[in-house]
Amino acid sequence: MHPTVDDIGFQARQGSVAAIIQILNEHFAGDGIRTRAVQDSGILQLLVEASTAADLPREGIVEQVRAVLESISPRGISRVNINSRIVQEQQLLWLDEIKRDPERSLLWSEPIMLKRPNAVARLWRDLRTPRQRNPFLDDVYSKKPPSNRRAFWRGLIGGASLALLLLLVGWATKDWLGIDLGARSQNANVETAPPSATSAGQDPFVLAVRIAQQSVEDGQSATTAAAWLDLAVRWQRASDLMAEIPPEDDRYSVAQDRVQAYAANKAMALQEAEKLQK
Repeated sequence: MHPTVDDIGFQARQGSVAAIIQILNEHFAGDGIRTRAVQDSGILQLLVEASTAADLPREGIVEQVRAVLESISPRGISRVNINSRIVQEQQLLWLDEIKRDPERSLLWSEPIMLKRPNAVARLWRDLRTPRQRNPFLDDVYSKKPPSNRRAFWRGLIGGASLALLLLLVGWATKDWLGIDLGARSQNANVETAPPSATSAGQDPFVLAVRIAQQSVEDGQSATTAAAWLDLAVRWQRASDLMAEIPPEDDRYSVAQDRVQAYAANKAMALQEAEKLQK
């Protein structure tokens, strides 16, 4: 299932850079302008490109970008640096190139601060916004075969029935023999209960691997810009989860390697989306 307009708007309000790019590109589509962006040291670095300098009037572009971003009010983003240049084929390392030689790389650059919406108004808007599906995990679990889900529920009901039967037999035995099984059971639980462990489903490493595997599968059939943007969001989520692995974890070195790998996959997905949006 590809993200709808509501999905993209919701993701943009949550601070998704990929969703913000898509909204800005749709806004400038009729002007022959395309955008790309990345967060750098707490600042949203935004690049606007067109085939000629005449298509990039400084005042007009700045005001339009400000209006769009303030209407979105992305969470966690208040400082934006708008960079303008003639369109180039080089995509992935544009920020590094700009930092090395901004005078030669850019037509102009303009930092802006976004006005934050009234807290009450934002709360009212969030309450009115329909709950969205989780773009990272819903696709993973929704594609499990129906037979697996039926087997899961049959096993759950069967296990509950067996537990109830054993409980009834235990109480009947207690009354018949006059044994206080409850006290023994309580003592046994205190002595033998194993330490609680985090469920494998809550392990950020495991979740990241699941998201990555599903993203690889979906990437083989992605044919639209929206599909590639959805994949970019998933790769970012997988990278963020891997970054949560602490240094004392045995998987830390593997996780750090995959943080970079997943980030590179995200960049490739964004590049594919940009090609389809041209």
